[in-house]
Amino acid sequence: MSDYYETLGVARDASQDQIKKAYRRLARELHPDVAGPDAEDRFKDVSRAYEVLSHPDKRQQYDLGSDPSAPGGGQGGGFGFQDIFETFFGGGAQQSGPVPRSRRGQDALVRLDVELAEATFGARRELQVDTAVVCGTCSGSCCAPGTSPRTCETCHGRGTVQRVARSFLGQVMTTQPCAACQGFGTVIPEPCPECSGEGRVRSRRTITVNVPAGVDTGTRIKLTSQGEVGPGGGPAGDLYVEIRERNHETFVRRGDDLHCTLQVPMTAAALGTVLQLETLDGEQEVDLRPGTQPGQVITLKGLGVGHLHGGGRGDLDVHVEIQVPTGLDEEQEELLRSLARARGEERPEPRLSAAHPSVFGRLRDKFAGRQG
Repeated sequence: MSDYYETLGVARDASQDQIKKAYRRLARELHPDVAGPDAEDRFKDVSRAYEVLSHPDKRQQYDLGSDPSAPGGGQGGGFGFQDIFETFFGGGAQQSGPVPRSRRGQDALVRLDVELAEATFGARRELQVDTAVVCGTCSGSCCAPGTSPRTCETCHGRGTVQRVARSFLGQVMTTQPCAACQGFGTVIPEPCPECSGEGRVRSRRTITVNVPAGVDTGTRIKLTSQGEVGPGGGPAGDLYVEIRERNHETFVRRGDDLHCTLQVPMTAAALGTVLQLETLDGEQEVDLRPGTQPGQVITLKGLGVGHLHGGGRGDLDVHVEIQVPTGLDEEQEELLRSLARARGEERPEPRLSAAHPSVFGRLRDKFAGRQG
C-alpha cells in the first residue's frame, strides 16, 4: 500500500489545511500544461493521495491499514481523484453507472488485556464487541418491509449528473454524483424503520479470539470480516485486536526471555544447594553451585515465552541476590568471627572494582544496546 502522506510530503498528523495546501502546490507543478504528459503517473498518485487524506472517514480507514481508494475500499462523492484524472488525462470520460448502495464496512480496532501466562502459552478468549451488523428487519435492503427502491427521477437511474465547475485548475466539465439519490441511481421512498434506511444496526456480540503464544503489547490479531458491516448490508470490514500485556508480580519480560530475582542466604550461596522455584511451568529445580556470587545468572532453558513466529520458547534467567544476615545473636556472631579468622578476613584490605549496576539495570542496558 502506498504511503499517501509521503506522496503529499506531509506528516502523519498533518491538519486538513496542511494537506490541502500541499495538494494545491503539487497539482500546479504537475498540471499537464506545465509539466507535460510525462507527469501523468505522478499527478495520478498525488490526486489519489489527496482524495483519501482529505476525507476524515477515508483517512481513518487508511490509518487502520486499509486503502479506501482500492476496489471496494471507499465511497464515491466529491470532486476527487477520478474526476480530476479523467478530465485532464482521460478526455472527460463518464462514469459507467450508479454506485452500489451496498458497500464494504470499515475496519474496527479493540484492545485486549492478557496475562503473562496467556502470552507465554497462548489462550482462547471471549471478547465482547460493539459493531454494526446487518439489519434484521430489512436484511440490508434499507427499505421498509413490503417496499422496494425507486428509480431516481433526477438522473433517471444513471447516478450522475454533469455540471461545469470552477476550480484553481480552471473551468472544467465534471461528472458528479446525483444529489437527489447520492449517486445510487435509486431512492428509498419508505426507509426501514429499524435501521432508518442504513441497512445495518449497531449490536453487541461475543466473538472468540485465539491468542497465539508469543504476543506482546502492541501485537495486532486480524479477524477477517469481523468488523463493521457496510452501508446497505455490505460485507463487513476486518476486526483488529490489539494486545496489551499486564505486568507480572514476579517475572519481567524482555523479548521472549523471562527474568526474575532469587534471594538466597549467604550460607546457601557459599555452600551450594538445590532450590525449588515456582515458574509458569510449575516448580523447577535451581542448582545453586558452591561459591555462587551476587548477580550471577542461572539460565533455565525453554521456560520463557513461546516464539510468535515459529516453534520453541525463550529462556528463564534467574538472577541471584545474596542476603547478608542481620540481627545475629552471640553464638552466630562468634561462629562468623571464627570463620573470618580461619579465612584470614578479620581485617580485610579494601579493594576497589568497577561499578556493578543492579540486576535489572544491567538488563535495561543490555536490552537498550540491542535496540541501538
